[in-house]
Amino acid sequence: MKSLIFSTQMVKAILAGNKTQTRRPINPQPVGKFLKPPFKPGDVLYVKETWATYTDSSGTGYMYAAEPMFDGCEPGDIDWKWRSPMFMPQSAARIFLKVTDVRAERLREISEDDAMKEGFQSTATEFGGCAVYANKYEKALDIECPDGCNCLNSRENFAGLWDASYAKKPEFQWDKSPYVWVIAFERTEKP
Repeated sequence: MKSLIFSTQMVKAILAGNKTQTRRPINPQPVGKFLKPPFKPGDVLYVKETWATYTDSSGTGYMYAAEPMFDGCEPGDIDWKWRSPMFMPQSAARIFLKVTDVRAERLREISEDDAMKEGFQSTATEFGGCAVYANKYEKALDIECPDGCNCLNSRENFAGLWDASYAKKPEFQWDKSPYVWVIAFERTEKP
C-alpha cells in the first residue's frame, strides 16, 4: 500500500475534516508531457505522521503527535521518542485515504476554494494579532478586512506554508509555480 507524509498541522486538518486535497511537486518537473500520476482514483493510501511507541500493562501501542492531548506541546516536552513520519510503518497507521481525483497543474493555479480544501482558512492579522475572522464556508474575497488588520486569504496562507515547507528546494517555491500533482481524497476505513 502506498503512503503520503503529512505534517502534524495537516494531520489535524484531515482529522477535523478540513483537508481533502494535497499538492505534491512533480519531480522531476515535466518537459513537454506529463509523467504517469503517482496514484489513481480508488487507490487507498495510509497517512504517515509523527508517531511514538509506548508499552504499558496491556502491551505495546502507538501515540501520535496530532492528538489533542499534545496541543501546545513540542515533541521534546514529552519523554517519548518521537519518530519521523518518514519511518512510520503501515502497521502503525491509523488514517487511510481513498484517492478521488489526481491531476497536474501549476502551483499558482490553486483557487481560493482549493486552498480551503487544503485545510487553510482566511485570517486577519495585525501587529497585535487579530483572531481568525473568516471560516472555511465564507468567501474571503467577499468580506472586508477589519480596520487596522491585514487580510490573508486561504490561498495566501497556503502559499506561506508551502514556501516554508520547501525552503530548501528553491525550484519548488511559490514564485516559481512548479507543476504539482493535485491529489483529492476522502477518509476511509483500513482496507
